[in-house]
Order: sequence, then C-alpha cells, then structure tokens
Amino acid sequence: MKIDGTPYRSIWLADDGQTVHIIDQTKLPHIFEIADLKSALDAATAIRDMLVRGAPLIGATGAYGLALAMREDASDTNLDSASDALLQTRPTASNLAWALNNLKEVLIPLPESQREAAAYQRASEICEDDVATCRAIGEHGASIIEKLWISKGRPDRINILTHCNAGWLATVDWGTALSAIYGAHEKGVPVHVWADETRPRNQGASLTAWELGKHGVKHTVIVGNASGHLMQHGQVDMCIVGTDRTTAAGDVCNKVGTYLKALAAHDNDVPFYVALPHSTIDWSINDSIRDVPIEIRSPEEVTHVWGKDSEGEVASVQITPDDTAALNVAFDVTPARYVTGLITERGICEASVQGLLNLYPEQKT
Repeated sequence: MKIDGTPYRSIWLADDGQTVHIIDQTKLPHIFEIADLKSALDAATAIRDMLVRGAPLIGATGAYGLALAMREDASDTNLDSASDALLQTRPTASNLAWALNNLKEVLIPLPESQREAAAYQRASEICEDDVATCRAIGEHGASIIEKLWISKGRPDRINILTHCNAGWLATVDWGTALSAIYGAHEKGVPVHVWADETRPRNQGASLTAWELGKHGVKHTVIVGNASGHLMQHGQVDMCIVGTDRTTAAGDVCNKVGTYLKALAAHDNDVPFYVALPHSTIDWSINDSIRDVPIEIRSPEEVTHVWGKDSEGEVASVQITPDDTAALNVAFDVTPARYVTGLITERGICEASVQGLLNLYPEQKT
C-alpha cells in the first residue's frame, strides 16, 4: 500500500539483508517512524509493546525474530529459547505460534551453519505468502461488498462498520477486513467506513482512520458504543472485522468489543463478516470458546490515553483517579452463530466445522 504516494509494507529487510525494518505503530497517526530490529530481543519487544500488532504481522515479525536469533546463535538451545521467548510475547494470536513452528520444522533438521540463511529465507516466504493471501481475501471480500451494493440499488454510499485495525498495518500488506474494503473502493463502489475508535488503544481511531485516509477511502471515526445505535437506525449495511484466532468450529477471537458488535448486528439483521488467513485458524480448538487464551494487558492502557496536545506534542494523559484499578482484557470471542460468513484466501464459507473443512479439506482427520 502507499503512504503519500510511496509504497510500503509493514515489515521488510534493510539493504544489509539482515536488519529488519518495521513501522513503529505506537507513534501513528501523528509520527511516521521506522524502527530497526537487530536482535531476537528487539523483535520480542516490538511484538510485546505493540510496535507491530495484528495477528499476521505478529507472525511475520516472530519469523524474522527467529532468523535474527539464528544470526546470533544457531544452536538447538538458542532455537528453543528464542522461540519460547517470542511465543510468550502475545499469547492470543495463533499466527505467532504457527510461524514459529513453521520455522522450527525447517531449521531443526539443518546443521547450524545453514540455519541463519534458511531462517531468513523462510521468513521472507511467510511474508510473501501473507501478501498473496491478503490480496486474495480482499478479492473475495470485495465481491461481497459489490453484490450488497448492487442488491440495494447502487446507492450513493454503502456503510461498512469495522472494529480495531485489520488493514495492511496488521498484516505484511493489503490487510484482511480492510483489504476487502480497498478492493471494493478500487471497483468503484462508494464505500464509507464507520471506524470504531476501539478503546483502550484506539487502533480504529489512529491506525484504521490513518490507513483509510492515506488511501482515499471515505470514513468517520465513532466511539465504539455508538455502533449499535447506527445499526438500529439503518446506517450500517454490513460489518467486517479481522480475527486473531479462529477455532475449527468458526468461533472468532478478535479485539475486545467485537462480540458486542456481532450481537448488535444480529439483533438488527446486519451481515457480520470476518476476514482471516489460513494461519489464523486454530484447528486444535473446536468445542469450547473458553479454550481460547485471552491476553490480559497492562492496566495503564485503560487508565491512560495517548494523543496530540494543542502544542502539537504527543503525550500520555491519565484519565482515571489515582490508585483506581483497571482490567485490560484484550480480546473476546464471538460465537460462530453470530457470524454471517468467513472470508478466507480460498473463498467464503459459513462459520462452522464443515464450512471451514470445505475450504481446507486437508485438515480432515
């Protein structure tokens, strides 16, 4: 995707072929800054502190983090310890475990002398696969949006509500939910996006709005609790969100608040779609949403907000009384029965065991 006419990805290798560049998303939308990852510790810190976020990008960063670890020490001991350290940074997104396990399968049979090059190669392949996957998700999702627009008589505006950020900043490029929106926009569908601000980190207000603005897609930021009101008054034609982990039964774990959007959509007959790559599906969970690990993050993300003051300086401001406790549950799980359909790189299916197996028959046991 482009930023002021210049194409960027969210993660890429520097000219030295070893240092990993990322866009520091904690600085957006007010400051565009590129950070360098030169060690596995740098990669772990970037994931944990959310310089990078979004399940696919977390996976890609973890893959490069393991490559950086192999550059430091390619022993079996370091391979295991670096993988474990990276895995512990963000427990909910299944892409991270998928990427780390994928690299380990490649590296374990190799002699130490070959592991660094092989790790960088596989990490690059994971990134390229993510780009192709997200482009395909966008094509399938755009067809849904276009058909909905046509079915409504081609109005001068089709309103889509999204939650958190599932754009190219959450992946290597294109995005998942926003990839569908970008695709529809390029087809000439007059898309307008309601972007939930998405407390506590405000990824919708900062990242989604920034992305859409750079790409020329019309959008309006709303507080998260306004979405139900908009649906009641017919101002939302469909919802589309991303996901950090999807169970084999089609239950969807995404940024906290997604469940409430799905309930409101269900009550108001608004289609609720979820866009996801294959690496986000956790085939080991198929019977209980309570088996999905839910990350609990720092209370400070709830008690404080970041923003730009009247002097143009970016600062953190406390919004709660001193010594007030805060709980920061980062994700919730939307049961499959509230999901209209899953949009994957292989096509669109119902949110169910059979729906997913129809697209991924190799997972049948």
